[in-house]
Amino acid sequence: MPAHTTPVKHPVARWLLPAGVDAAAAPLLAARALRALMDGCVSVLLPSYLLALGLEPWKVGLLSTATMLGSAFTTLAVGALGHRFQMQHLLRAAALLMAATGAGFAACSSARDFWPLLAIAFIGTLNPSSGDVSVFLALEQASLAGSARGHARTALFARYSVVGGVFAAFGALLAGVPGGFAARFGVSQLDALRGLFVVYAACGVLTWWLYAGLGARQAHAPVDEEAPARAALGPSRGTVVRLAALFSIDAFAGGLILNSLLSLWLMERFGLSPAQSGAFFFATGLLSAASQLCAPWVAQRIGLLNTAVFTHIPSSVCLMLAALAPDVAVALSLLLVRSALSQMDVPVRAAFVMAVVTPAERTAAASFTAVPRSLAAALSPSLGGALFAAGWLAAPLLACGVLKIGYDLALWRAFRRHEPVQ
Repeated sequence: MPAHTTPVKHPVARWLLPAGVDAAAAPLLAARALRALMDGCVSVLLPSYLLALGLEPWKVGLLSTATMLGSAFTTLAVGALGHRFQMQHLLRAAALLMAATGAGFAACSSARDFWPLLAIAFIGTLNPSSGDVSVFLALEQASLAGSARGHARTALFARYSVVGGVFAAFGALLAGVPGGFAARFGVSQLDALRGLFVVYAACGVLTWWLYAGLGARQAHAPVDEEAPARAALGPSRGTVVRLAALFSIDAFAGGLILNSLLSLWLMERFGLSPAQSGAFFFATGLLSAASQLCAPWVAQRIGLLNTAVFTHIPSSVCLMLAALAPDVAVALSLLLVRSALSQMDVPVRAAFVMAVVTPAERTAAASFTAVPRSLAAALSPSLGGALFAAGWLAAPLLACGVLKIGYDLALWRAFRRHEPVQ
């Protein structure tokens, strides 16, 4: 347990934070919830907005690639240089970048703005995926890791993932709001969708305010007072490189079916409307959140690595079967089963990375394991979009399933005998 933890007094904070976790983690969870709400909505409606601007499907995939690639470079910079700055300053700078991203997207009005959109997507914080792939992830995970130890840390990462999953699900459910707003008040669909990005910018400002609530101890150093100051990668470099290489395979596979592209697949294959897709992603988000809440309990019994691997493989099988499903009911059922398993590895994977590196290297490790994921995931959305445009609708889902199963088996083989360093 971290030394000299701050007591958790507020009843909501007591529910959010597991036992043995410092109260300074609460603003990070609140910020995660707000960002997830917007990410969930944006990931579903981004294709509709870009198509309404007049862009072709392959350009939708290219913009998704740009967002992932830009996140990778930003996260790489944080991993290499972030230990020189106060954590609170880095977090608040990222929040301001979020606000600028929303304002930039809202300012675009037609297909002629493709190149400005591409630049904003690369520089900004837009997240077209079902999970968090932005620079926020590495910064928040490194901050959270110092707030607890052992199983309490795993439980904290699970809570962090659950909060993100639940609010992303509600964000997906909100995908029907712009259409309803347009119909009720007589505004164009494009203007209603543009309003989403105005709200996104406002949430960036609110996130900036939440980060201001971080305590001085959380902002400047880990709560664990036995941990040294943050530093670049050193003793754990080899472990981080191996993990990063394996994580990149998983991320490349996941990039083939980002939520924005899976939403496009549902529209093209079965004719689902944005509101119907939003309701579906709401259900998948809740299932993913529930599974992540169970992850610490499973990990305590079979281990972090086994939990990450042996819950992931069945989810990939369901995805492959969904690609070949004869009708929408079978496809959605299989995708729901997949969602109940596919994200259980997220909190245990984060806890595993934090446990196998020294405390001083946590920020760098979180960044350098996230960067290959973002780079690999940046390559595949364009490929997925091109396959959809070519009419090969099943190919991205099948390729994703095969690659993810290969990743799971390789990860288990490489680290099944690896012991945590702390």
